[in-house]
Amino acid sequence: MDPCPFQRILVGNLALRFPVSSKPSLLSLQCFCKIKLKNFPTQKAMIPLVTSQNRNQNPEINSLSNSLAACYSLDKAKIDNFMSCKKPNSLEIEVYSRDDGATCGLKDGKLLGKVTVPLDLRKADSRSCVMHNGWIDIGGNKKGESTQFYLCVRVEPDPRYVFQFGGDPECSPQVFQVQGSARQAVFTCKFSLRNPGDRNLVSMPSMTEPTPSRNWLPSLGADKHPPAKERKGWSITIHDLSGSPVAMASMVTPFVPTPGSDHVSQSNPGAWLILRPSHGTWKPWGRLEAWRERNASALGYRFELLHDSVSASPSTTTLVNSIIKAKNGGKFTIDMTNSVSTPASSPHSSCDFGSGSGSGSWSGSEFSLGMLSPIVHKGFVMQSSVNNGDGPCNKPEVEIGVQHVNCTEDAAAFVALAAAVDLSVDACKSFTHKLRKELRQSQSFVV
Repeated sequence: MDPCPFQRILVGNLALRFPVSSKPSLLSLQCFCKIKLKNFPTQKAMIPLVTSQNRNQNPEINSLSNSLAACYSLDKAKIDNFMSCKKPNSLEIEVYSRDDGATCGLKDGKLLGKVTVPLDLRKADSRSCVMHNGWIDIGGNKKGESTQFYLCVRVEPDPRYVFQFGGDPECSPQVFQVQGSARQAVFTCKFSLRNPGDRNLVSMPSMTEPTPSRNWLPSLGADKHPPAKERKGWSITIHDLSGSPVAMASMVTPFVPTPGSDHVSQSNPGAWLILRPSHGTWKPWGRLEAWRERNASALGYRFELLHDSVSASPSTTTLVNSIIKAKNGGKFTIDMTNSVSTPASSPHSSCDFGSGSGSGSWSGSEFSLGMLSPIVHKGFVMQSSVNNGDGPCNKPEVEIGVQHVNCTEDAAAFVALAAAVDLSVDACKSFTHKLRKELRQSQSFVV
């Protein structure tokens, strides 16, 4: 099936400049803005000031601002709703100043002005479209001089492949590709629990046992007397419809409570390796660490991409380090839009926030098998839904940017990562909490 249509509204390259005759004290103000879009949460961002000496320069030239301030993602339902409105939709930006050093997350300061940018999503159906890029007058002084606000607003297509688990990952469900109301099975999952004494990373009849030699793949089951409270040995393997394994998530660092508590802490997180097949064995692709935040109100996580290295210690790139609220769940998101420099194809564009989007289609039979080639992650990478693990049957949904899927293993690796994140919610629960039977080993080893 083809990818699902998504669009993103990007706001960035913010700057503010006061009239030349303004008092010097204005340059010490802290300025910020509230960015509003109907039916979306308000987003806030700081605004750098442009001095009078730089008045004839644009923000991208003097490097005062070259980052993303806000991003809104719209799926097909939201796009259709957006376009069906009789009144044209607009992005509204309120600009404020403060002089007491408080951050923009606190109460409002003095309102300097408002900016409205009309949005026409039809123009961005197949290609990126700039809705505004430049200075706007937002107010004047008694001399008739204007305060000016600089911003860029861009709308771009951001097609994504969407997958949904048929049930909780620990129940070994099928995984479906979704497009609108259509669903097509593309993967199957196999959840398993290793025996406490099994030193191997994984045991699969169709793959050779990996023989890790690097110190970042700890040996499991090395202790003759494992602690009474630990959760370890979990793994989930993703198979294509022919039954061939195409990705795996394997718990390589047990989830154990911090001494004196019943929770996994950031100082000693549990960890998973996300693996891809390579010449009859498994090759590590990424590492996920997870823990419970101090107040136990959120799941903390960090995901690193692993690179080939001749040294004992691998080269890694941290793609995300964040939290998910434990009470209501949330989204595990990897989005590199605000951390990539302007591509060489548009080296002087003041409206390029380093995002990358593409288009394409695939079906399970059309995937080519092969190792992940070195890539630079740009723009939206992936997102998966995460619940608190206490509700009814959980069916995580996974969105993957099309530019990051070139073969079966690409998609399967992200699906395995999503499963590991979901399972980490259970692994990080209080050790006074009894897990469901699919996640429990012999009580003499694991609680």
